[in-house]
Amino acid sequence: MELSRFQYSSLVFLISGIVLPAVATAVGINYGQIANNLPSPDDVVPLVRSIGASRVKLYDADPRVLRSFANTGVEFIVGLGNEYLSKMKDPEKALAWVKANVQAHLPDTNITCITIGNEILTFNDTSLNDNLLPAMQSIHAVLVNLGLDKQVSVTTAHSLAILETSYPPSAGAFRRDLVDCITPILNFNAKTGSPFLINAYPFFAYKANPKQVPLDFVLFQPNQGVVDTGSNLHYDNMLFAQIDAVYSALASLGFKKLPVQISETGWPSKGDEDETGATPENAKKYNGNLIKLMTQKRGTPMRPNSDLNIYVFALFNENMKPGPTSERNYGLFKPDGTPAYPLGFSGIDVSSNNTTTPGSGGNVTLTPPATSSTGYLSISSATES
Repeated sequence: MELSRFQYSSLVFLISGIVLPAVATAVGINYGQIANNLPSPDDVVPLVRSIGASRVKLYDADPRVLRSFANTGVEFIVGLGNEYLSKMKDPEKALAWVKANVQAHLPDTNITCITIGNEILTFNDTSLNDNLLPAMQSIHAVLVNLGLDKQVSVTTAHSLAILETSYPPSAGAFRRDLVDCITPILNFNAKTGSPFLINAYPFFAYKANPKQVPLDFVLFQPNQGVVDTGSNLHYDNMLFAQIDAVYSALASLGFKKLPVQISETGWPSKGDEDETGATPENAKKYNGNLIKLMTQKRGTPMRPNSDLNIYVFALFNENMKPGPTSERNYGLFKPDGTPAYPLGFSGIDVSSNNTTTPGSGGNVTLTPPATSSTGYLSISSATES
């Protein structure tokens, strides 16, 4: 569709009253599709641009999405589903998958990373655990043979539940029962230059203990914060404390220089009665404040000079995800393309090929896709140790 080529050079969006040029914000967004009412990928392109996102993470390698984003410059992480891990030990099958799902879209679509599975190590599935690293090695070997390994990295995304200790951040440590499994994966990351991906949700810590976890601390709101007595570093939000706990855990195994990226984080705008804090107001504060932090090029207390590489979860509310109500309400947008809550940007008026003015509340006319892809099911609820 021609609208995907529409120029957005003058597009700006508002976050909590601050005007930011879309091009200046390296926002990452997770584009999940566990739904039967989402717009077509062609119509998603302007929505992604309306929030200033320059990076998109998929849970599969949906060819419709990758074709729609061709020649946009948007960086893509594509995913190899958990169900394919055992097959990737076969070099021929690995080659076929990479050719069909990655090489076929290069260079028009800017694919920079492949995630092998999602949160494998916390499924307590021995078969999946045993197949994870071999699948990563097999896919990487194919990329090397095709001359694509300098352009496309290979990694896997972990749940924060792989940590045995996450507070204080300086005492961060991996679960002892997972160390033998994680260490070879970290060696692979270090050897191939791929990042360590972690899914971190302060929402789960607040939901589990709302009387003891200060809401302002998890929503990036002004608060007294806490001091890590082990490092004497001050933390004014939980996400940064979680990230630094991961850095400490990596350092404890000898991987101090391994780059960390937050492959998922977000806040639901709706939940069940027992899902304390799942409201549009809190979702607006969490994601709005998070995006502001990302634009400030601010690192964590332990890594102040490291850029935040964060992928917000998620682009859309997804009506077919199982689990509690919150699982279906993490989206920045509703399926019709209108904001799920007023974060300061509006949707895209696809019917007239124009962007709406930020804050104007314009609606979006979108075309549902013929089918929806799958690749992940639910967010695992990692609680604070």
